[in-house]
Amino acid sequence: MKIICIGRNYVAHAKELNNPVPESPVVFMKPPSALLVNDKPFYYPEFTKDIHYEAEVVLKVCKNGRHVQPEFAAGYYDQIAFGIDFTARDLQEECKKKGHPWEIAKGFDGSAVISSFFPIEEAQRSKGVEFKMRKNGEVVQHANTNDTLFSFDDIIVYVSKFFKLQVGDFIYTGTPAGVGPVQIGDKLEGFLYLQERFEHVLTCDVR
Repeated sequence: MKIICIGRNYVAHAKELNNPVPESPVVFMKPPSALLVNDKPFYYPEFTKDIHYEAEVVLKVCKNGRHVQPEFAAGYYDQIAFGIDFTARDLQEECKKKGHPWEIAKGFDGSAVISSFFPIEEAQRSKGVEFKMRKNGEVVQHANTNDTLFSFDDIIVYVSKFFKLQVGDFIYTGTPAGVGPVQIGDKLEGFLYLQERFEHVLTCDVR
């Protein structure tokens, strides 16, 4: 099982971090040990002083394939989840300055929080997937995946050029504007718009 992540997929988020808007998907990966499931708490790691939350919609791959063509891409995912890509922003900035990969800032244990999965049709695929996150009761991120630079299908086509997609792979599809720091004691809650209403699908306490 692979955890494939897409960076800078919303223009406003790229700009809020003073990053250039990409012309093709920015891809990085997390190891399976990064997964944090079943509403388990996130323990603030000792190697950073600046952890940021990044709310995302996650796809589950349902078919094996490589070099997927655009007309078939929609058949390679059928479920979605709410995810949080925790980022050690201070480490990431140091990596960028040195031209190093981001893995120590993005792939550490517990950095890939994920909810249960739901059939994508419950979100009415044609309307995009609306999602939001609350931090200590206040909405900090709220977006629709129709606003991404690269659609779900675009991501499937691009990623499958380099990695064989396999059943059970997860794809974090990018975060909108509104990312920010977390502190010990914070409570994060994730919501997906399913069957004509917002459903609370994830809770993550920072300890």
